[in-house]
Amino acid sequence: MRVPSLDRVTAVLAPLVTVIVTFLVIVVTLLVVRPPVPSSAQGVPPDAGVRREVRIGAPGVPSVLDPGTALEGTVPLIARQVFDTLVVWREGSTEIDPALATRWTASRDGLVWSFTLREGVKFHDGTPLTSTEVAASFERQLQPETQSAGRAWPALLRGAPGVVKEFRTPSPRTVQIVLSQPYSPLLTVLAHPGLGVAKLSTAADGTGRLVGTGPYRIVDASGGRLALEAISGHWAGQPRSDRLVFLEVSTDDQAEAEIDSRSLDIWFPAGPPRRSDGALSTPGLRIGYLAFQTEKEPFSRKPLRHAVAAALDPAVLGVTLDRAAVPLQSFLPPGIWARREGSPILGGSRATARALAREGGWPKESKITLLVPTQTVPLDLPKLAEAIQLLLGSDSMPLSVQPEPEPAVRTLLQAGAYDMALAEATVVGGDPHLLLFPLSTSEGATKGPRALNFSFYRNPRLDDILIRASQLSLRSERQRLYQRAQALLADDLPWIPIYVRLHWAVARAEVRGLRLHPTGFHRLDTVSLDPAR
Repeated sequence: MRVPSLDRVTAVLAPLVTVIVTFLVIVVTLLVVRPPVPSSAQGVPPDAGVRREVRIGAPGVPSVLDPGTALEGTVPLIARQVFDTLVVWREGSTEIDPALATRWTASRDGLVWSFTLREGVKFHDGTPLTSTEVAASFERQLQPETQSAGRAWPALLRGAPGVVKEFRTPSPRTVQIVLSQPYSPLLTVLAHPGLGVAKLSTAADGTGRLVGTGPYRIVDASGGRLALEAISGHWAGQPRSDRLVFLEVSTDDQAEAEIDSRSLDIWFPAGPPRRSDGALSTPGLRIGYLAFQTEKEPFSRKPLRHAVAAALDPAVLGVTLDRAAVPLQSFLPPGIWARREGSPILGGSRATARALAREGGWPKESKITLLVPTQTVPLDLPKLAEAIQLLLGSDSMPLSVQPEPEPAVRTLLQAGAYDMALAEATVVGGDPHLLLFPLSTSEGATKGPRALNFSFYRNPRLDDILIRASQLSLRSERQRLYQRAQALLADDLPWIPIYVRLHWAVARAEVRGLRLHPTGFHRLDTVSLDPAR
């Protein structure tokens, strides 16, 4: 046997050794070069040359922050940073995690929900969090002077007091919410920033102010500017930035100029931004859907509803939607718990669409009308309606588009005076009940101002499933029922989900840790600036 020479062995092994050494160097580098730890968490002052203030632009920055005053927009986004809630939405979804409450239980009849509060939590004025303060925070939202349109409490809890009967405080660390009827969405909606726990405190000048227990506290407020300062020792961990400063920014021109001049780090526009550099998005909770008037011909015939669904091509719709929204192929948008995945609702073959149209007897002699709002910003709905008209027409299903101002569209929808219509709805509070129930059950199918089920679709079996799901406290059982409900809807198709609107942000390259949430109420205590960029 011939033994290879040492030189030959060295020649063979040298490249391998080089690769191994290079790999070890990379591993050691990754272990040593870690994301910067906030200097306040290290117990040392920040470097003088590093800006630890993140400046955020958004429309509608308030001068006074009250968490309960708004259901959506900039107010609850800021409130999310200042006022903790009993429970919190999980990253990227509306599943629930503990927050101020570490545990919770519901009574067998679903009328009494008991929450055990986290130990050691303090308000920003130094007073401890107790069940008494939590109850007082909720009771303040039920006072007559706090009731106005657009507030979170009535929208999330079926009015004021709505489904809530009273609050009990059996111990300093236990608060109970007593309901007048079972209402299982309670747990999900308690994560909404509009139901954040706020304490009425007295400032140094004698004026009253609301303080929270969140990772940031308000230190300065003026017209179009709200400054927050990080709280040391927050129960969820130290915020990555010392300060967040919210600034009133409402236009692309203003945002682009301030981002380029480095006077703005993040911008949350109301719609898709003109700027693509540094832009990111995520599907939100507002969906667009195609409603059929199922009480009258021709859409009382299920095959015709399925024919329309088969003719709608998501790729074509996606081009029309541009950057404002993306096609939605489920009855619930991504991130909503209990969403049913499976075969797409839209986009069957053209042969299938034509066969279903023939089976259902599409009326060729008189065109069916598609009612659509004249809204063009941020989404051009008439343009979307024209795309639907083209798709159906190419499959021998002619229709005409009827654009109307939004108030007129709503009146016609509530009266059932239409054939097909483009409409929008929101998964309020992130719970599937608050979309599927109003849009699909007999309760909302009475014509007039209280109508919410614009399809006027009635299915006792579906009613029973959704009512039961709204009364159960066990999340797994609710999920099973909502999956069944969506299967029924996919079979009957009283309405077809078309798109889901996007939440947008624009961030400078230095920004780290920004993760968008489907609700639009993003967690910002994870955000920091990388001084190396």
